[in-house]
Amino acid sequence: MNAVISAIIVNYNAGELLLECIKSLLNCPVKIEIIVVDNASSDGSLDALDDFTEATIIRNHVNIGFSAGCNKGLKLASADYLLFLNPDCSFDSGAVKQMLSCLQAHEQVGMVGGLLVNPDGTEQAGGRRAVPTPWRSFVRAFGLSRLGNRWPRLFFDFYLHKQPLPAQPIEVEAISGACMLVKRAAIDDVGLWDEGYFLHCEDLDWCMRFRQKGWTIMFVPGARIIHALGRCGRNRRIFVEWHKHKGMMRFYRKFFQHRYPGILMVLVALGVWLRFGGVAVYYIARHVLDKLDGNSGQAH
Repeated sequence: MNAVISAIIVNYNAGELLLECIKSLLNCPVKIEIIVVDNASSDGSLDALDDFTEATIIRNHVNIGFSAGCNKGLKLASADYLLFLNPDCSFDSGAVKQMLSCLQAHEQVGMVGGLLVNPDGTEQAGGRRAVPTPWRSFVRAFGLSRLGNRWPRLFFDFYLHKQPLPAQPIEVEAISGACMLVKRAAIDDVGLWDEGYFLHCEDLDWCMRFRQKGWTIMFVPGARIIHALGRCGRNRRIFVEWHKHKGMMRFYRKFFQHRYPGILMVLVALGVWLRFGGVAVYYIARHVLDKLDGNSGQAH
C-alpha cells in the first residue's frame, strides 16, 4: 500500500529522541513513509535506526540548516501529504490521523498543526500563534501584553497558548515548524521552504506565504504532540540564538519593511540585536559560573 503521508524529520544530534519519534510514527494508524535528513550529527543518533528498514536516511556531510533539510527530504517524498517534524516530537495515538482528517476536510486548508505540549503536559507557546509583527514583538518584549485585557487590539500577545483551548479545530495565522502537516498541492502553489533561514523563523515565513496565496492554516487541539523543546540545541545555545535573531531580521525585512517607516525598522533591528547581546551575555556568564562551581567542587 502506498504511503498516505511522507514524514520528513530533520535531525541534528537528537540522541534517543529520534528513535522515540520514529517509533511513535510507526504506531500511527496511518501508512507513513519516514525520511530522516541528518545534518552531520556526531552523537550516534542514527546508529539506533539500523533495525528500522522503513526509514530512508539522507546523510549530509555538513549541517545545511532546517529549511534546506526539509527541501532535501521533500525531493524524495512520494505522498500527497507531507509531515515536517522535529526529532524531539512524539505523538499520542491518533494525533496524526486527526490532523490528516482536518487537512482533508476542506479544499483550502493547506497546513495543520497540533497541540504541542511539554513532557509535563503543559501547552507550549508556539503551537498556535498570530504573526509576530514588529509591533507585536515590541509589545511582548516589553511586557505590554498585560495591557491586553483593557486594549486587546493594541496590546495583543501573538502567542495564543494562554487563551482557552478550543473545543474544535480553528483557523490560526501561524503554527510551529516542529510539526506541520501540509498538502503537496499547497507546496506546489506556494513554493519550498526559504533556505535563506538556517534555523528559526522559517516556519513563520512559510505560514505568511501560505496565507498570502489564500491557503488556510488550522490548529487541531485534539492532536497532542509531546515536544521536548530545546533538547537538540542545549549544547549550542548561543549558536541557536544567533540564528534565531538573524532569522527574525530576515523575516521582518521580507514581510514588513515596506509597511513601516525606515526609522522604525532601524529601531526594530536595534532591539533585535540588543536582545541577542543580552541573551549571549547571559549564557556566557552562566557557563563561566558553572565552570567555577565545578572547579570549586573538585577542590573540595
